[in-house]
Amino acid sequence: MSNRPVPVTLARGAYTEFVRVQGILRRESVGGVLLLIAAAAAMLAANLAPEFYFGLRDTHLGGDVLGLHLDLSLGHWAADGLLAVFFFLVGLELKREFVVGDLRDPQTALVPVVAAIGGVAVPALIFVLFTFADPQARAGWAIPAATDIAFALAVLAVIGSHLPAALRTFLLTLAVADDLIAITIIAFFYTRDLEPLLLLAALVPIAAFAVLATRFQRLFSRRWWAPWLVLIPLAVVAWALTYASGVHATVAGVLLAFGVPVRPAPGDDAAHGLAETLEHRVRPFSAGVAVPVFAFFSAGVAIGGLDGFTAAVSSPIGLGVILGLVAGKAIGISGATWLVTRLRHAHLDADLGWVDVFGIAVLGGIGFTVSLLVSELSFGLGTPNDDIGKVAILTASLLAAGLAAVLLGSRNRHYRAVELAELADDDADGTPDRFQR
Repeated sequence: MSNRPVPVTLARGAYTEFVRVQGILRRESVGGVLLLIAAAAAMLAANLAPEFYFGLRDTHLGGDVLGLHLDLSLGHWAADGLLAVFFFLVGLELKREFVVGDLRDPQTALVPVVAAIGGVAVPALIFVLFTFADPQARAGWAIPAATDIAFALAVLAVIGSHLPAALRTFLLTLAVADDLIAITIIAFFYTRDLEPLLLLAALVPIAAFAVLATRFQRLFSRRWWAPWLVLIPLAVVAWALTYASGVHATVAGVLLAFGVPVRPAPGDDAAHGLAETLEHRVRPFSAGVAVPVFAFFSAGVAIGGLDGFTAAVSSPIGLGVILGLVAGKAIGISGATWLVTRLRHAHLDADLGWVDVFGIAVLGGIGFTVSLLVSELSFGLGTPNDDIGKVAILTASLLAAGLAAVLLGSRNRHYRAVELAELADDDADGTPDRFQR
């Protein structure tokens, strides 16, 4: 008889990982509130002062600099420029997870990665089923594929959930894996009129960025001005060349982040590498400026009253997005988690029930930042199909938020008991007994 321990799905990880995740969730929840405020302001402006809003969004800045075609509207600058900062942070988090986080261990990463795949595949399939007869509408198949972690965490902050550590970590890791899939989709399926020479040229500043960030990470960590003089100019050149190559410019942000070291340089007594330093410096701008400005220019849709709203949400695109996000995410994430648990002959952590997994899966149906971006990439900013897609994204996100609040809120008393048990189990060294060491 084998003495191997039975695998546990959503078991607690290391206490250091728990502390790191808690810090990330607190910062992201603040950004989520700002995101909601910006989206609400966009909807009000688009419907109460449409001439002002759409005139501002479509105002062009820039020019044909060195043949790179950078004469863009403010809406495009927000989507292609400011959102690259957000994707830079996503890249930093991805690399950190693969180097020192949960995704470095295949056994730990298996459940959230498979759940993320299910949470992308099922919504995309539902969307295609509704839009199969219309090739133009079918181009938006990836719209319901993404989970917006900031929006989701803002919902958790509002409902005041005492969500257990394992579920919080699962949500964050799931969102990170989801982001990786979304980035891959954008890079491979939404590249148009590829210019290979410009793409190769973009790899030069990206490689230089990685070499310098690794070689001089102590300088860039301890001198706030050093990245402004060296790394940011390289990043701007890489962004411009990537944009001109036909690959969506946000991909440049991810590739640049992958070149930033996570661990300190050998012999350096620093507590962490350059990646964490840059994350602390860049995140306030991303959460407080870049993403809210993108949301303001992207989420504004002239609904056209109740009739216009009804027509949008009942159209094939609207139904595909709404059912894809609300039902598809719930089925895909929870179903994939259940399946991988059964195939591993594992069991769920004793403190949790499958209703908790389903609640997190429903919360994963909040698609916002990346979904809005994919809608623009699929249909074109401001087109009728884009407007329908965005109305459906906002509607689905609100529905998913409400359903998740009911499901997870109903379990708050249980979560509070688990939280009190965790606090009561503290050792003399400060590490709760119920976490791994």
